[in-house]
Amino acid sequence: MQLGTRWPFGQEPPARVPAELREAIVAHEREAAAAGSWTLTWLEGRAIVEADDGTVVRMPGAAHPASGAEDDGDW
Repeated sequence: MQLGTRWPFGQEPPARVPAELREAIVAHEREAAAAGSWTLTWLEGRAIVEADDGTVVRMPGAAHPASGAEDDGDW
């Protein structure tokens, strides 16, 4: 089990944040208004970073903004 961590938007990510995610985090911070904080969690050994605005950064490092759209149910 790995513990996650939080840090303020705009601050240097903690050392435990994988290098592969850092570029996407910095890119999102350049484009977005302050989002409060980032949260690092681990799912099945993979890092997931989420901003308070709903943006999720996962391996391999692409940022996925929160869409706010409802699922239309088409599968």
